[in-house]
Amino acid sequence: MGLLTGNICTEIDIDASPDAVWAVLADGGRYADWNPFITQLDGELKAGGKLTMTAKPPGHSGGTFKPTLLTVAPGKELRWRGSLPIPGLFVGEHYFVLEPSAAGKTHLIHGENFKGLLVPMVGGMLKATEVGFSEMNSALKKRVEAAAAAK
Repeated sequence: MGLLTGNICTEIDIDASPDAVWAVLADGGRYADWNPFITQLDGELKAGGKLTMTAKPPGHSGGTFKPTLLTVAPGKELRWRGSLPIPGLFVGEHYFVLEPSAAGKTHLIHGENFKGLLVPMVGGMLKATEVGFSEMNSALKKRVEAAAAAK
């Protein structure tokens, strides 16, 4: 039997440049100020590095994770992978892709790909996580656009 999979993909348009979006996304020390989903993000943003993050899906207690950074491309992409200690049970690859769009705007694609034997058992958590991603996207948009308007 192969590994079971699940995917979440959310998108939003932000009225600011990819570099402006990246500046907020890469500032993990300020996540508690604006981010309703990932309330803490610590660690140097470099490929191969480890993060410590706390995520709280709506309606759930959430938890602290220590994913490994896979891609750190300023203004373009941030990607990390986290897993349970026992191989094959549950792996999540979280990503943010920033695409430039018309007139200096950014199209943000934010999601996570899951695989492992536990994926079918966490269906309710994945739905809450998708809502959390959308809430985070809206909060990111609000934060970036407010900073751009203040300049």
